[in-house]
Amino acid sequence: MEEYTLRPYQKECIEALPEAGAVLVRMATGLGKTVMFSQIPRQGRMLILSHRKELVQQPQKYFNCSFGIEQGSRHSHGEEVISASVQSLVRRLEHFAPDAFDLIVTDEAHHAAALSYKKIFDYFKPRLHVGVTATPNRGDHQRLDDIYERIVFDRDLKWGIENHYLSDINCYRSKMTCDLRHLRTSMGDFQINDLEAAMTKEKIIQEIADVYHNMAKGKTLIFAVSVKHAEAIAEAIPGAVSVTGNTENRQKIIDQFQTDPECNCMVNCMIFTEGTDIPNIETIIVARPTQSETLYTQMVGRGTRLYPGKEALTLIDMIGVSGELNLCSAPSLLGINLEEIPEKQRMLMEGDLLDLPEKALALADTPLQWRHNAELVDLWAQQQQINLRNINFFRMPDGSLLLTLPEERYLIPPPDECGQVECGHQRVPFQEAIDSLYTFLINEYAKDEAIWNLKRVNTWGKAPASEKQVQWIQKSYPAFDTKGLTKAQASSILNRIFSQKSQIKTWDKPNYQPQAFDAPKEVAQEASIPEPKAQKRKKKGYYVVFEGRKTGVFRDWKTCKDQVNGYPGAVHKKYASKGDADQALKSYRQKKKAVRQMKFDDF
Repeated sequence: MEEYTLRPYQKECIEALPEAGAVLVRMATGLGKTVMFSQIPRQGRMLILSHRKELVQQPQKYFNCSFGIEQGSRHSHGEEVISASVQSLVRRLEHFAPDAFDLIVTDEAHHAAALSYKKIFDYFKPRLHVGVTATPNRGDHQRLDDIYERIVFDRDLKWGIENHYLSDINCYRSKMTCDLRHLRTSMGDFQINDLEAAMTKEKIIQEIADVYHNMAKGKTLIFAVSVKHAEAIAEAIPGAVSVTGNTENRQKIIDQFQTDPECNCMVNCMIFTEGTDIPNIETIIVARPTQSETLYTQMVGRGTRLYPGKEALTLIDMIGVSGELNLCSAPSLLGINLEEIPEKQRMLMEGDLLDLPEKALALADTPLQWRHNAELVDLWAQQQQINLRNINFFRMPDGSLLLTLPEERYLIPPPDECGQVECGHQRVPFQEAIDSLYTFLINEYAKDEAIWNLKRVNTWGKAPASEKQVQWIQKSYPAFDTKGLTKAQASSILNRIFSQKSQIKTWDKPNYQPQAFDAPKEVAQEASIPEPKAQKRKKKGYYVVFEGRKTGVFRDWKTCKDQVNGYPGAVHKKYASKGDADQALKSYRQKKKAVRQMKFDDF
């Protein structure tokens, strides 16, 4: 067996694994997850579970011990390491003792919530179970927190590119006339027969060939739907070769493609989705539409290897007519959901891959999306079984939740597969982060509850938008159609307009606890300790209550304290002179008026 030297991050990953338990590892395609898990120390036998049959044999070359396979007609015989397809093993559990394996590694672990996987997990009792996935986190995948305790190591595609382990990627989108809207699906992706019929039309083949001639650079790998499709594309491109499961002398053709300067285009059908290393590929054309993030990342992963003289991978997505279908394309590599972006704007998602999140944010952060956001967020929360506490969130393209207040914006990042989120330098359950933000809002922003509490928004917001609201919106977005706009929708748009320049703060207080009275430093002692009778005297100074039961300038501390003590979100401060106090209150009210601009009735 060839000796493999682990890279620093692969060693770091192994060191991050606990002695026992069930944990998840995310590692982008091309970073060597199979090499990594082959080196995990084991105290007994090892079981590798794979979702696809082509992955079952792939790990064998990384082991120098006895290696068995459980798949189809092949059976293991007590080998030290066994690689099994889930579909076969779930029917053969009685052939193994529950304690047969010390270590279980589940490849493509984002599928692990399926019943077939759970049956296997419930049967075996390993010391350590490691799930491995390359699928980017988007916050709307199947939750895995009932299987894995937490994510212990995460190195995504962005990290691999920024740390020079993977190639830069320049992304392009090319339209084709193929209509995918009415194709049947199976197992979460298009049925091959239907997809082949749609993609093998002469016009579509020519569109793919034209894209190759006009956009491809250097050695190019094209992914096709089927053998028929691959051969048709190769015939339309002079000098191109097709490699399929039916191809004889396949390795000879691959070697020629890598070394012959006259052979620059190879079309394949499901041959190079995993394991084949052709690092000098400079262009990948995805002419195989898919809804599977796993398949898409595997296809692109064939071109992310580094190679001398290779500046970047050119990635070209052939985009058909998809309607509401959530097709995978370059943004999917970073967990960006194009459903949050208006369909007419999606073709603008081109350029350097690492610039796409910022572009997606700009394209999604529009009045049209703000208008319909509440319905989208509510549907997502129901699917994920998350209680949003009636907070009026806006869901961003990466799955983050953004709350806009008159003067602040708070963001909760998307949850990982274990339902956890980074919050204040620690990982906490996603629901816990939402709950703590809700407690914070109740105590610090009670005065703005009509804006952030969706239940209250829905109470007053069903009426048509006011004339004043429409005027303000059209002032910022003259081309935006305000017909049929409700007060709630207009309020959401206006809040976004007024707060666009305010800083977004990532919510970082999972352990937030409200205080009965939050006094400023100069009067904190007075608020908490009763003044001794001997020291009772008229205090010098003027107290401004900015937010409280009653606002204004007060001469004595007791009156000020009565206005703020126990009032959620109270704000006050002491000044030396009445002139300073009056000016501070005036400035505060002007600032508040500038932010809101309108009375609540106009919202």
